[in-house]
Amino acid sequence: MQTRILSVTAVMTVTSVSASAQQQVKLPNVVIIMTDQQRADLCGREGFPMEITPYVDSLAYVNCWFDKAYTVAPASSPARCSMLTGRFPSATHVRTNHNVKDVCYEKDMVSLFKDYGYKTALVGKNHSYLNPSDMDYWVEYGHWGKSGKNKTDAEKRVAEFLDKEAPGQWLQPSKIPLSQQQPVVIVDEALKWVHSQDNPFLLWVSFPEPHNPFQVCEPYYSMFAPDKIPPVRTTCEDLKYKTGKYQILADLEDRSCPDLQKDLPRLRGNYMGMIRLIDDQVKRLIETMRSIGKYENTIFIILSDHGDYCGEYGLIRKGAGIPECLARIPMVWAGAGICQQKGPMNAHVSIADLFPTLCSAIGAEIPLGVQGRSLWPMLTGKEYPEREFESILVEQGFGGADFIEDEPLTFEEEGALDPKGVARFDELNTWTQSGTQRMLRKGDWKLILDNYGRGELYNLKEDPSEINNLFDNKKYALIQSDLLQEALSWVLRLQDPLPVPRHRYIFKRNPFNYHFKFGR
Repeated sequence: MQTRILSVTAVMTVTSVSASAQQQVKLPNVVIIMTDQQRADLCGREGFPMEITPYVDSLAYVNCWFDKAYTVAPASSPARCSMLTGRFPSATHVRTNHNVKDVCYEKDMVSLFKDYGYKTALVGKNHSYLNPSDMDYWVEYGHWGKSGKNKTDAEKRVAEFLDKEAPGQWLQPSKIPLSQQQPVVIVDEALKWVHSQDNPFLLWVSFPEPHNPFQVCEPYYSMFAPDKIPPVRTTCEDLKYKTGKYQILADLEDRSCPDLQKDLPRLRGNYMGMIRLIDDQVKRLIETMRSIGKYENTIFIILSDHGDYCGEYGLIRKGAGIPECLARIPMVWAGAGICQQKGPMNAHVSIADLFPTLCSAIGAEIPLGVQGRSLWPMLTGKEYPEREFESILVEQGFGGADFIEDEPLTFEEEGALDPKGVARFDELNTWTQSGTQRMLRKGDWKLILDNYGRGELYNLKEDPSEINNLFDNKKYALIQSDLLQEALSWVLRLQDPLPVPRHRYIFKRNPFNYHFKFGR
């Protein structure tokens, strides 16, 4: 007993010293700038020929960016819960947008930062398990306007337009003027709060765009005219190369949007205009913070929760499969401590890596149950094991057996289709989300495997559209075997350790959650 008391006393002393040391270090502010449903490749830094993200591109060139960054699952709630907890959907239990309350974790980003004396704020879209009482400041905006009851007349008009007139898309210049577009008012609110902060702060600026409803005002509406936009790589004719769930989604979209194929060029233009509007507002946010002396001590992370078909395979939004346009996300790190890189980082990273990275940035221990890896050594020019970032895993599906379209259940009965509104449908439905898939990306190769053992194998360098499935092709047997082994390793690695057996075994961890040693 005496030994135990002495041990506890020693731990308390170390903890006290550590806390005292932290107080002497100026902790960095953290600003997470998140978009909703922004695919990664529509930007100049990845070779897209139109100026959609000129400011974020310029920021990336003098800081650090990734062209192999992935969501944990191509849906908002699973991705956002993973960002906040550092845990994959199979561990958080949030596998769809419809079971956020089931979230499982021990310590998350918000509570840890509060322990370190941070003020916290959300301005924009939530779509996670967080509640207003969890944050010091909370102003929520969704896809259909500002949340809550106390709205101004202007906010009511915006909500009415988004909800009633443009529930899915709006093919003309938006009726919402620029000053009332959500990216603008979200940055207004964020800057108002930032100006009042002296303590270190964690700010989540979360834009509901470029998610549908696809509407944008001038001058952004005219910036990306349909006849000026590069064509999509694939069309609805390529659906024959994809799984049946793609066709189910196409049928649902045809039911709700009968003129979709004709409207796609304009919708793509709207989507790009929305991203450009956000880019201008990100510039206003960051450059204002620079002008008031808050840039140098702030870490900025710019990313999205997942992507959008944006016309690929003749589809919009998300739902079926794990194609690159849905799974790969933009990710840029800038500001305090971030080293300039010569180009994109040669590393496969995840949205689940944000929390452990920020733990390292403020000198906090990564909590038990966190599965992501700290990128901090990489971001700050320190040594890290390259083997650790040779691959990444993405999850999809809520489990069970696959539903097929001729099941005795209709889109209307299930709630996937609202017969009252055009383009008002739920693409994350029983059919598209049933079953389970896992995707592995390693180098130029991509493997997808489902719970029936059916697979897809693509060489993304030669086949970026993912229409030439090489799975079970004898020519690529060794590659397929290597990827299957890597995928299995990831699945085993992501087995949830919570609750940790605290009274008998010691859970071994690297300080950065690395599994591989330096030099391997």
